[in-house]
Amino acid sequence: MFYFTIIILAVLLIVLKTFTVVPAHETKVKERLGKFNKILTPGFHFMIPFFDRLAYQHDMREQVIDIPSQTCITRDNIQVDVDGVVYLKVMDAEKASYGIGDYIRASINLAQTTMRSEIGKMDLDNTFSERDAINENIVREIDIASDPWGIKVLRYEIRNISPSAHMIETMEKQMEAERQKRAEITLANGEKEARINISTADRQEKINLSEGERQSQINLAEGKASEISALAEATAFSIKRISDALSKPGGQEALKVKLIEQFIEEFGKVITRSKITVVPSQLANIKGLFEGIGKITRNDRSADTD
Repeated sequence: MFYFTIIILAVLLIVLKTFTVVPAHETKVKERLGKFNKILTPGFHFMIPFFDRLAYQHDMREQVIDIPSQTCITRDNIQVDVDGVVYLKVMDAEKASYGIGDYIRASINLAQTTMRSEIGKMDLDNTFSERDAINENIVREIDIASDPWGIKVLRYEIRNISPSAHMIETMEKQMEAERQKRAEITLANGEKEARINISTADRQEKINLSEGERQSQINLAEGKASEISALAEATAFSIKRISDALSKPGGQEALKVKLIEQFIEEFGKVITRSKITVVPSQLANIKGLFEGIGKITRNDRSADTD
């Protein structure tokens, strides 16, 4: 009975060693007598017991590997703690098995080394603003170095860049100073714009006033010219009427009588207002004399006409 059990177990072991099943997301490396024999793709495979063995198996899916935080020094001698994550995939199972002992550990170390090198090429400010460039450079360097390992680095992402506490405090003070500076510049620009607007408004007001004054003077001059023209026309019309009247019979005598009347009237006014009498005041009565003469002359002319 004991021997029968041993035989059953031996047969079962041989059967289990005769075939193997590879999952869909894996690839296995088969060795025969200690030497590489074949890459087993997903599916059912037969093996020779005690001659073949499965030496390695690899996950063919994209793998995500955390890169531990490490201290890096920037080009301006500032210490920062940087961590990240790398995405890679096994492309050649044979190289991944025999090209390197542990490609995951090697990828982590290579990523850290490359990250320190790239951070050291940049100032602190650039490390924050140029993450994409750093990621691309790290991917390119790791991909070149890992090609003999049969893996492909798909991308690398920096997760955190953390300066020291003292540096963070200094950066906060710098940012506060920058914000204060921008506020003062904005306020100065606002005051400048206000002064410009005020001066422009004053200038425009003065221009408008001067334009109004100029237009007023023009209108006044045009009105004065119109008035003078109207007076000149009226005077010319009056002179023409007088000239026409003088050209008629008796016109000259009427003019003389009119002049004498005006003279006597004005002379009487002067005598009345003046405190010093140069000529006898009775001469003011000459007006009555000439009025009588004028009446007699007109009566005589009327009689001659009849």
